[in-house]
Amino acid sequence: MLPTNRKPTSPGKILLEEFLIPLGISQSDFARHLGGSWTQPKLSAVIHGKRSITEEIALDFADALGTTPEFWIGLQIDVHLWEASRRRRKVAPLMRSRIVRVQRKKCAV
Repeated sequence: MLPTNRKPTSPGKILLEEFLIPLGISQSDFARHLGGSWTQPKLSAVIHGKRSITEEIALDFADALGTTPEFWIGLQIDVHLWEASRRRRKVAPLMRSRIVRVQRKKCAV
């Protein structure tokens, strides 16, 4: 469930505060550990919320930190849903009686 009074904690903040700081690992060291296309600026962009968690990033973090990719994707989805809920126009719910009438009309045809 999304918080209503604040934006969900970003995956980057979780990475920094729950993993890197307690483990005593710098962003540069973690980027080197991840290898491949990882650089400190790329990791910094994730930590500061300027870059979203993709499936590939989630897989890398899960491998390196002993978590699951679903954990990282779930954190990112929470942020995206919260942001979308603030931008969109709410749609009024359909009334139950209207749904039943529509279904009856379809059955009568």
